[in-house]
Amino acid sequence: MSEATVIKPDLQFVNEIIKGGGESLKKCYQCATCSVVCNVTPEGNPFPRKEMVLAQWGQKDKLITSADVWLCHQCSDCTAYCPRGAKPGEVLNAIRKQSIKHVAMVPFFARIATEAKLLPVLFAIPMVLFYVILVVLGNAGFTAPRAEGNIMAYHKFVPVPVIDTVFILTAIFAATSAFVGIKRLWNGMKAQAGEMQSSGSLVGDIISSVTTILAHSKFADCNVNRTRQWGHMLLFYSFAGLAVVTTWAIVYLYGFELLGIQPFGPFHFGESPYPNSDPVKILALASSIAFAAGIVILLLNRLSKAGKAGMGSYFDWIFLTIVTGVGATGMLSWALRLADMQAGYFVYYLHLVFIWSLFAYAPYSKFAHLFYRTTAMVFAKNSGRDKK
Repeated sequence: MSEATVIKPDLQFVNEIIKGGGESLKKCYQCATCSVVCNVTPEGNPFPRKEMVLAQWGQKDKLITSADVWLCHQCSDCTAYCPRGAKPGEVLNAIRKQSIKHVAMVPFFARIATEAKLLPVLFAIPMVLFYVILVVLGNAGFTAPRAEGNIMAYHKFVPVPVIDTVFILTAIFAATSAFVGIKRLWNGMKAQAGEMQSSGSLVGDIISSVTTILAHSKFADCNVNRTRQWGHMLLFYSFAGLAVVTTWAIVYLYGFELLGIQPFGPFHFGESPYPNSDPVKILALASSIAFAAGIVILLLNRLSKAGKAGMGSYFDWIFLTIVTGVGATGMLSWALRLADMQAGYFVYYLHLVFIWSLFAYAPYSKFAHLFYRTTAMVFAKNSGRDKK
């Protein structure tokens, strides 16, 4: 007779999945419809059926650093076609939250970004941080001296060197957190894979994965939520555009101050604000429009597909809230500055709060998908896991 395998379920893990948006987990009766309809999963290594079994059985160790959990793009095809309403897409999303907590460098930050009861703490940290800075600067009343020409300028409210210092430190923290998380996830996936057959070209696998991400081609395989591809692409490239704008503004400021580069043609080296005809402002406006369009598409898509794909959890909505807050406060503060309204200073303060939240919590919020899904895609290619 063969030996029996004893399974020890982690009931706390099961409850965390259920509380984290996977409340439909117990409805699954293993018909495998989810794996059949999924266009993202490899035919020879299908998901999410086995993930649903492992989740029901509380097999935390097999799920918490599973590559397949991260390869899922939450198309929600599986959720839409599930005959029992088990919502596998939402369950895997809940498992990913637990995975983030497991690999997080600062577990408390992962809790802040994934647990609704800690929402006040999530925003309190940056609000206190920037208010203390305003107190030190003497601008706690949300007022500031006028710039040359008697115009309203946010760099008189919070000087650029102060902002640069805060966000450089924030970026270092976020990058270190992402690196630690990626390393822990990779080691966990490697431990699960055992003796894997490496492709021998890690750099090539990274390039291939990044190319797939830049094209958002996996989203094109989705049926139920196909419009998510356009929403994600607009957000992705608008972020890239705004990153260029930020770098461009730094070049303007420090190129003028340190290298003595003078304004020429349409390029206004020196302190902001810059005229709306400057190329950096044109790129900023175009990126902002794309940003707003991406947000609208994602919100409308989520609301219109709620019946088939589910409404999502706090984890999804807090990320959309922060992203929306960044765009809304950014555009509103710009408009209020042009209108020379003092309310712009408070809105700009909120803008800094939202930006800090977006980047500081990036490796702990849904933004972490960018790091960990990329890691899983590279691992899948390197180990041959993604082959049909």
